[in-house]
Amino acid sequence: MDGTQYAIGASLFFLSSLLVVLTVRGAIRVARSRNWTESMWTSGLGLAAAAMVVESVVFAGIVSPSLLELYVFLSAGIVGVLSLGATRVIRRPRVERGYTAYILAACGLLAILCGGSPMSPSMVTGGIITGNPPLLLIVISSFITVPATVVLLASAAVSLRRSRRWETLLLVAGALILGAGGTLYIASFPVALYYAEFVGIILLFFGLVSLPHPAPAPMPQAGGLAVP
Repeated sequence: MDGTQYAIGASLFFLSSLLVVLTVRGAIRVARSRNWTESMWTSGLGLAAAAMVVESVVFAGIVSPSLLELYVFLSAGIVGVLSLGATRVIRRPRVERGYTAYILAACGLLAILCGGSPMSPSMVTGGIITGNPPLLLIVISSFITVPATVVLLASAAVSLRRSRRWETLLLVAGALILGAGGTLYIASFPVALYYAEFVGIILLFFGLVSLPHPAPAPMPQAGGLAVP
């Protein structure tokens, strides 16, 4: 391995570890808040962590059709699930329910098709997953990534109009970059996903760690007055 390969391997390991930590942290917050938006963000991070782990395993030289099938599913699923966390910003319950049902159905169909479409190890070059999946998977994946990217863009515009908190902007930017990477991977630009994961994960990291925790509710006194 040359210096470049060592750098790639180190970055994959670092980002995999970072994503696992963020996913665990998000799961703890979701368990406390029971918030739908946070649960979708966390689920998206979990899928991104799984994709990064697959990339790391493949880079280490362990390649199998099952890993490649999983990776193709995750590449589209990350974008779809992250977009589910963004729909709440639009504040249209009927649209949100319909879009959620559509994305879940499309992801379920993609999972079934990925499981029934064995992929060749030739998709991997120098430890990097660069090959294109079968055409049918590309088409079905685009039914997820294209509308998901549109939803992320729409939610970004709404968020910018309503709030200019820099933590929110980092979250939106990170999700958009990850979404663009997944779309470009499906559109036959696989290396773009690697760069998008790196930049998007870093932005998500700083956005998530900077979000304040909810303030605890004031404790009532015997006379009904809150403790200052």
